[in-house]
Amino acid sequence: MMLASEVFRQGQEVVDKQLRFLEEEARLHAVHHPRMATANHVRMKLRTLSLREYGQATGGLTPTLVVAPYAGHTSVIADYYQGQSLVETLLAHGVAHVFLTDWHSASEDMKDLEIGNYLADLCVVIDELGGRANLVGLCQGGWISAMMVARFPGKVERLVLAGSPIDAGAGDGPLKQMVERSPIRFYEDLVRTGGGLMRGSFMLQGWKNMHPDEHYFTEHVDLFQHIDDPVYLAKRETFAAWYETPIDLPGRWYLQAIRHIFKDNLLARGKYPALGKVLDLKDITCPLYLLAGERDDITTPEQVLNAAGLVGTPAARITQRVVPGGHIGLFMGGRTLAEAWPQIAQWLVAPLQAG
Repeated sequence: MMLASEVFRQGQEVVDKQLRFLEEEARLHAVHHPRMATANHVRMKLRTLSLREYGQATGGLTPTLVVAPYAGHTSVIADYYQGQSLVETLLAHGVAHVFLTDWHSASEDMKDLEIGNYLADLCVVIDELGGRANLVGLCQGGWISAMMVARFPGKVERLVLAGSPIDAGAGDGPLKQMVERSPIRFYEDLVRTGGGLMRGSFMLQGWKNMHPDEHYFTEHVDLFQHIDDPVYLAKRETFAAWYETPIDLPGRWYLQAIRHIFKDNLLARGKYPALGKVLDLKDITCPLYLLAGERDDITTPEQVLNAAGLVGTPAARITQRVVPGGHIGLFMGGRTLAEAWPQIAQWLVAPLQAG
């Protein structure tokens, strides 16, 4: 028969574990300030972004600019964790000079900025780098990179599009279904509620609602089961510092993206006007690398890979690759960073072939 002291001890252990769980939950959902994992410095600041510089120039090599997503989370997704960083991977596999767009959260005086304003600032960045760069576009950073190349083909030597919805009308993924079902006034109401901004907190709630079981049940069970595992807790805290710290977007920018990119698919149709010209993806003729996630339900593979038939780059200069995993894993997943991105790094620095 169990002694009363033993019953008390076991009961106390359960209480202690529950208290540690509650303390960790509070820590995970507190206000964070996510930071880049790799040593860098800010090369310059514009209204929309800070340009972060990694490594150093190597004679004859074109600088590589990673265009991070501007979709409600910080650019830390591209330089997430030591040993789990896309920027770190590029540097370790031959790309000696890397730059990153560290997008600013929109303040109230930025609510009327348009996609064209961000495209213009991206143009300024490339000019700062010498007037020509390789672009590595991640998710939304990919479609604005494609716009840049279509508008100014001579400024870009090579283009990587990773998880980028270039043909937003393709496939039948959950995000596409949600945008199609929701009238534009729904998004206009969100912006109005946000005081002219698309609040990152609204977007975060929407992302979580796409996988409610994971965010409202499974992750809490997993945390409780691993509450005594310091390695697990460190990784959860790093992820929470990024994921639970959303940034705001200009309302006009956001509504243009919803209406013209995702609802009307103007970029893929060759009808998107930007900086005084209607963009035609056929004007993209540089070497192109397309990377898609097999289980990506934010940007389904066909939305990325269909770009091969929309651009002017010859098929022989287009590389297409589909990797296991989902959307976020394309940029910070250990397997993709170990298997796909080293090859992309080597592709970025390989001598250009004539043709």
